[in-house]
Amino acid sequence: MSLAILRSLPWLAAAPLALLALVASPAGASTPLAVGSVGAETFDPVARAQLLATQMARTWSGGYQSFGIGQSGPSQSIQAELRLASVTPMGQMIDLRGELTLGGVTTPVQGNLNAESDQLDLVMLCQCEVAGLEMGGVFSGLEGLQLSGWQSPRLTNPGGRLDLKPLGSSPAAGGL
Repeated sequence: MSLAILRSLPWLAAAPLALLALVASPAGASTPLAVGSVGAETFDPVARAQLLATQMARTWSGGYQSFGIGQSGPSQSIQAELRLASVTPMGQMIDLRGELTLGGVTTPVQGNLNAESDQLDLVMLCQCEVAGLEMGGVFSGLEGLQLSGWQSPRLTNPGGRLDLKPLGSSPAAGGL
């Protein structure tokens, strides 16, 4: 097809290149257009949040270890237990409320768990210093409740690691 014929067709300026190839060559007119495959996400984070809220273990146990080094060397792991009193799905998020016991000291906590990414933010709701944790910091994790790191509100606190495992007390079978 000559360039003069293409110039006489102004609608071709807005046509996709695949269509231009079909118009420009008569042999290409018989070949089907290749349409790129469009993937559809079948994962439903809202349904997963509802499922997790009913099946998530309500009691988690493990330990907390500060990243700091004390006078006698690296810090020791402190016994930790998380008891969830309320687990409420809100869209793809799960609202968590309960209490965290570290080394025998119990403090209320509140947090959010993203059902799509398993991202966790858990905040202590007391004005107390428990095992080097202080008001204004947050536990953040990318593996749900199983493993999270303490992010201190001050740069002088090195943070720490909270490693929890579900105990058998869930409303239905299963943990996170």
